Amino acid sequence: MLCLQPWPSNILENVYETSMTPALATPALLYGTADQERAEPSWFAIQTWPRYERKVAAELERKEVQVFLPLSRAKHQWSDRLRTVEMPLFPTYVFVRIHATTPDRAWVLRSNGVSKFVGARGTGSTVPESEIESVRALVSRGSSFEIHPFLDVGQRVRICGGSLHGVEGILQEKNSDRSLVVSIQLIQRSLSIRLAGYQIEAA
Repeated sequence: MLCLQPWPSNILENVYETSMTPALATPALLYGTADQERAEPSWFAIQTWPRYERKVAAELERKEVQVFLPLSRAKHQWSDRLRTVEMPLFPTYVFVRIHATTPDRAWVLRSNGVSKFVGARGTGSTVPESEIESVRALVSRGSSFEIHPFLDVGQRVRICGGSLHGVEGILQEKNSDRSLVVSIQLIQRSLSIRLAGYQIEAA
């Protein structure tokens, strides 16, 4: 049985994220248009081969591409011992922040283990910054959360105050137990966190 646990709030390295140096990230950017070069980079989801998430993230890091690979601690039983391991929160998915240019996409696709960009055929679709930041907040601040079936309906709300201030998601209620469901729409994956003790407002 797999049991997800929150990370200690002081272990921020469990969120695999790198910085991007535009001048080094993609030499092919020189061939983009002036408008594309001036535009801010956007987040995209890429699909990887099974169990290649870390290898893909490491290779993209070496290419100076900004990467977000959320990780979660899980307990696994091996024969007579229980071991805690770190696993990708969304298996076979890694997020990259790049300019929406053909050279940038090709730079990512030429990485070993990358299958494709998720979304519009051939180019991929952008992931809203707010969705990335909401997932980042849950995994990096030691919050207690669990994997939740993807939802695309319900009222959208925002947490007010506390360590999760500003996190947005879909309000759900079951047996008077209210939860906030945080989703990445493009890859249809969700997390949920109990709202006991949190103030919320309409987003």
